[in-house]
Amino acid sequence: MSETAPLWAAAVLPFALLALAAVTAGCGAAVSAAAERGPAGSARELASRAAAPLREALRLLVQQPRTTTAADGALRRAGVALVPTAAVLAGAVLPLGFRSVTDPAVGIVWFNAMEVLAWAAVWLTGWGPNSALSLIGGYRFLAQGLAYELPHMLAITTAALGAESLRVGEVVARQEGLWFALWMPAAFAVYLVSAVAMAFWGPFGHPLGRDAAGGAAAELGGPARLVLLGGRWTLLVVAAAFAVPLFLGGGHGPLLPGWLWTLLKTAAVLAVLLAVRRALPAVRMERYTEFAWTVLVPLTLGQALAVAVVVLNR
Repeated sequence: MSETAPLWAAAVLPFALLALAAVTAGCGAAVSAAAERGPAGSARELASRAAAPLREALRLLVQQPRTTTAADGALRRAGVALVPTAAVLAGAVLPLGFRSVTDPAVGIVWFNAMEVLAWAAVWLTGWGPNSALSLIGGYRFLAQGLAYELPHMLAITTAALGAESLRVGEVVARQEGLWFALWMPAAFAVYLVSAVAMAFWGPFGHPLGRDAAGGAAAELGGPARLVLLGGRWTLLVVAAAFAVPLFLGGGHGPLLPGWLWTLLKTAAVLAVLLAVRRALPAVRMERYTEFAWTVLVPLTLGQALAVAVVVLNR
């Protein structure tokens, strides 16, 4: 079981996640620039590429917000604010080493519930402006969620089944000798795919797709757009970080302190996701839905069955 962090950790958590999201966005920008224009010729050029998200953030801070006819401003503002809020609340059960802000008995259920909150947030963001394109983006995320949520839920439930607990700290404790990723590889792989879909990022970026003029963010400008995009990166960081206690042993590791192992493993997962982003094509919604229901769901069910047999015979 994880130890509960001091009360001040709850106040620090949002800023820590925001900083990680900013660093990840900078690394993503550098990787994308390298793929499009070749390797950076100097450290200065590399830093300039990595600073592109910061420059965009500063531009959005001073940009005038957009307005549309008969928009529901309250719904739009609520949807935009709920995206980073859902990410931070999901991050509350993430252990840094062996300590987390909170470690409830149903921590895995809590994480999944915050993911559902993100569904509602993106849909409200698309509905609020009273615009066809933004509404298309909102409904795209709902459709995408229906495709990835079941295999995602089965993947994290498989880890809970292996630990015989829904408490995140207990899942970490059960991996002291053997990481779950080694004997639950299918669940681990499916979780990584669904983590990208959860953050509507990379190949699963259809809710904010260019073909719909930005989708759910089509009518957002200024600080509101910055909050939504920042929330998306924070969701990606939290989803990637949750793979560490679920499948990669949490803070377990030789020589180094637990908190450092957690950060290194999280960085490794994010590095893999950033690296494969350019290699994976954008997946059409109906194709991914078919793939999820005909391949991923049976795969994770088979993995869960195999884990259940092992657990019953311990």
